[in-house]
Amino acid sequence: MLEADNLSCIRDDRVLFSGLSFCISPGDIVQVEGANGAGKTSLLRILAGLAEPDAGQVSWRRQSIRRERAMYHRELLFIGHRSGINGALTPLENLAFFQALGGGECREADLWRALAQVGLPGYEELPAAGLSAGQQRRIALARLWLSPAPLWILDEPLTAIDRQGVAQLMSLFAAHADARGMVLLTTHQALPDSHARVRKIVLGEQLEAAAPCSA
Repeated sequence: MLEADNLSCIRDDRVLFSGLSFCISPGDIVQVEGANGAGKTSLLRILAGLAEPDAGQVSWRRQSIRRERAMYHRELLFIGHRSGINGALTPLENLAFFQALGGGECREADLWRALAQVGLPGYEELPAAGLSAGQQRRIALARLWLSPAPLWILDEPLTAIDRQGVAQLMSLFAAHADARGMVLLTTHQALPDSHARVRKIVLGEQLEAAAPCSA
């Protein structure tokens, strides 16, 4: 379980959010909403342990992520708003690099299969710099098909993705949640009506809790 306790975030002397508390439990899919500048990306970076809150703390499995950072990051997959793709490398090389960086091991056949899942067959060995923004985004998202991490934190994963790709990702999120995984994401896109199971945290308004905290 991921717990946020009384989080506050201040940027350029402006309070983005304060007193923010919620829990995300196995099986949850949670969308963070809010106007531009409400602090969605800042919140995700705090929850991923990439930035410190101005107040409050984040806990994973009842342990502060500050004290158990290595354990937490082994069980977390974070994909930021920027794809982080190296244009000089091919999609295969980028994906292999991501896997090695995260300490994951997989066969080359798994890399090919993951790229096929995101609609990149035929592009695996081309320089990524020659691909579109959407295709580069798909390289980063291919990590989802390889990751055993129970917690996925995703900043705008649907950006530059077509309707078919969005439906495929939502099905993957549902399957991950059904296997007791957790998905936390931001998106400016309206999610398909069929995914009513998605809970929401709305920044800038009265907080709708993602889930009650349980002992």
